[in-house]
Parts: sequence; C-alpha cells; structure tokens
Amino acid sequence: MMKLRTSPGSPYGRKAALAIHLLGLESRFQFVDADQDVGDRIRKLNPLNKVPILVLEDDSVIFDSPVIVEYIDAVAGGGKIIPTEVKARFRALTLQALADGMMDSCGFVAYESRWHTPEQCSATWIAHQQAKIEKAADELEKAPPSGPVDVGQIALICAMDYMDKRNEGKWRNGRPKLVAWRDAFVKDVAAYSKLPAF
Repeated sequence: MMKLRTSPGSPYGRKAALAIHLLGLESRFQFVDADQDVGDRIRKLNPLNKVPILVLEDDSVIFDSPVIVEYIDAVAGGGKIIPTEVKARFRALTLQALADGMMDSCGFVAYESRWHTPEQCSATWIAHQQAKIEKAADELEKAPPSGPVDVGQIALICAMDYMDKRNEGKWRNGRPKLVAWRDAFVKDVAAYSKLPAF
C-alpha cells in the first residue's frame, strides 16, 4: 500500500488527500501523520524536509504536492483531475499554481511572526505577501472556476481553507462570487466531507 505522509496542518497534504478521496482510491493509500514521525524520517525521505511525501510500494518517494497529485491521477487511470485536452489541462494546472502561490504567501506571512520576534518582523514583507493573496483573489473573483472538479479546483479549496485558518479569511472580503464558489464546492463535492477538520 502506498503511504501519504503529511501533517494535519499542511494545505498541500490536504490537496493530495482530497485527490485520493475524490478519485475513490482510499483502499490504495494509507494516510500517515508526519507529525508523529519518530526519528525524523521526513528528512531522510525528502532532503527539503517538506510534506507531503508519497512513499510508493517499492519504497521510492515522490514529492511535492503537484507531482503527487499527478501521480494519484495516473493511478486512477489518467485524465481524471488533470484533463488531457490541452487547453483544459493547462487551465487546471495554472489554477493549481495560482492556488499554491496563495498558500505559499499565506505561509510566509504566518511564519514571519512564528520565527521572528515582533521587533524582527518585516511589515514590508508581510504587506508584499498579503498583496499577492489579494491580487490573486481579485482575479478569481472576476471568474471563479467552473466545470468538473480538477486539480486546480482541489488546490483552490485547500488554499481557501488554509487562508481561513492562517490569514483570518481575508480573501473573502468583497468577493461574494468566490465565497459562493467555495460554499458550493463544500456542499456539492462529497469527497470534501471526508477530510478531517482543518
């Protein structure tokens, strides 16, 4: 059985887990809490010391989340959450990149205060990262995703959850269409309910 090693607080691991649930592959994957990793095995599996990590049945390792979700899609037969048609494929992959970037910036803001004293925190850095989140959310408000659930939408819902938790849900402000998209995804995509509370 393949093992998805991740942390409950990782939106990137959440993205991989949602892909597994969405594609009905739970019997092929075991979810392993990396926070309980005695002996710091994560560093041995991924020199970047990041989760998620997918450990295959032959003990080879795949990281990070865009590569893992592509592998999960391949296990499901391909073309399930990463479209094969060129335009749709790169639209989904670009949305994934945008959502991952929002998660990155949100993380940078959170870590600035986690790793530095208040005196050391850079207000300029925080504002720079927050501006990226706001600009991305503004673009998404103009045209929220549509069509079948794909890797881009998976990444976006996970970004929204992370920003609700770590960024005070600021992405919601003045963006009713984007909030409505999120609410519909949570209501209509049954696999979402299989994720643990974030």
